[in-house]
This record gives sequence, C-alpha cells and structure tokens, in this order.
Amino acid sequence: MKKTELKNQVSAAIQACLDKKAEELTILEMEKGSGAFTDYFVLCSGTNPRQVQAIADEVELRLKGAGLRPTHVEGYNQAEWVLIDYVDFVVHVFSEKARQFYDLERLWKSATRLEPSDLKKAPRKRAQLKPAAVKTAVGKATPRKKRRKTA
Repeated sequence: MKKTELKNQVSAAIQACLDKKAEELTILEMEKGSGAFTDYFVLCSGTNPRQVQAIADEVELRLKGAGLRPTHVEGYNQAEWVLIDYVDFVVHVFSEKARQFYDLERLWKSATRLEPSDLKKAPRKRAQLKPAAVKTAVGKATPRKKRRKTA
C-alpha cells in the first residue's frame, strides 16, 4: 500500500473520531525496529460507554465507505477499550478509566507522536508565474496586461 493512501485512511479514522467528539486524540507512528505489528496507532477516549461505541461505529462506517473493513474488532460490547484493527493501523477507543490504566502512550514511548495535520499532504509550492511578454508590431516586448473579471 502506498504511504499516502495509508495516511489518507488514518486521517479518515481520525476525522471520524473527532466528529463523534472523541477526547485526548493521540496518533503514534510506530518505529520499524520496535517490534510493532502495525504502522500507526490512533488513540482516543470517550466519556461513557455509548460514546465509546459511537466513536467505534463511526470509524468503521467511514472506512467502510472508503472500501476498507477491519480485520478484527475487540471489546465493543464492554465499551471499555474497543480495538479496531486495520492491519496497517489500529484504532483504540478507550473509556477514560481504561485509558489511564493501560497507558499505551507510555508503553509505546519510542513511537513518534503526530498531529492530525502531519498526515495531510504538504501542499506543493507552485512556481511563481511572471506575466508573459507580448511582442508588438514594432518588435518590442511589452508586458501583458491583466484582464479584469466582469460579473
């Protein structure tokens, strides 16, 4: 899978979490030599079991719309720690209590913390175009005039 495609999928999962008012969103990019089984962890919290399930539902729904289904979902009924495994990234939706107890950020402290904006493509810089010169009948080059837009 292309890295940009993976980043787009992770971004879609993040946006789904944010749309359901997930709290304490953290993105961890796992190091290649760390023994991690995936490239990214997306971690967030819900304030109650219904919100935890709603966040998990929205992640699955959003990614299903993009043609991506999880290989494994765990913990949905208990809604303490819902794990949604997409192989290349894993989404963890915690209750506040479970998040503090398991503290995955400490467990995977070697991972690089990212912001959602870090996954977006950097906009390409466009070359500054200078107005082209137009040759007159005399042969002199004069700058082209800008046209005014009319409504």
